[in-house]
Amino acid sequence: METRILDHDQVKNKIRRIAYQIAEVYLNHDEIILAGISDGGYIFAKKLKSSLSKIVSSKIVLCKVEIDKKNPLNPIKTSIKSEDYQNKGVILCDDVLNSGTTLIYGVKHFLNVPLDRFKTAVLVNRNHKKYPVKADFKGISLSTTMQEHIEVHINAEPYSVLLK
Repeated sequence: METRILDHDQVKNKIRRIAYQIAEVYLNHDEIILAGISDGGYIFAKKLKSSLSKIVSSKIVLCKVEIDKKNPLNPIKTSIKSEDYQNKGVILCDDVLNSGTTLIYGVKHFLNVPLDRFKTAVLVNRNHKKYPVKADFKGISLSTTMQEHIEVHINAEPYSVLLK
C-alpha cells in the first residue's frame, strides 16, 4: 500500500519555507554552505539552494557529503575541502531523518573543523531516532512504524513524498 504524504506543490512549499527559515538564521552570513548527504540529501540541498538564492544575497556553496550508510565509521568525503567551510555557516541536509545514524556521523565529520554556525535540515523527519540528533529545519514530521518506508522523489518533476 502506498500513501502520498506530499504532492508536488506541497514539496515545493516545504522547501521554500525551509529556505526562509535558513535565511532568517543565517542573515548575517556572507557565505552559506549547504552540505547535502548523497544522494537524496544532496538533491534536497540543490533545491534549497535554488530557493535560498532568490531571497538572500549571501554566496551559497553546495557541498556533496558521501557517507557509507552501511559503515558510517568509514571516512567521509566532501566535495569541497575543509578549509572551504572553516569558520562558515554550514547546514547539513538530508532528505529523510530516519534513525539519525547518517546525520549524526555527518555532524561528527563537520565538528572536526571550527564552524561559525552549524544546523541540520531534512525534508522528512520520521521520529525513529537511535541517536540524540535533531533537525533544526524540517519540512514535515511523521510518526511511522519501523516497517513503513518513506520515498522522496525530488530529482525530477512532479515531486512527491510517499509512505509505503
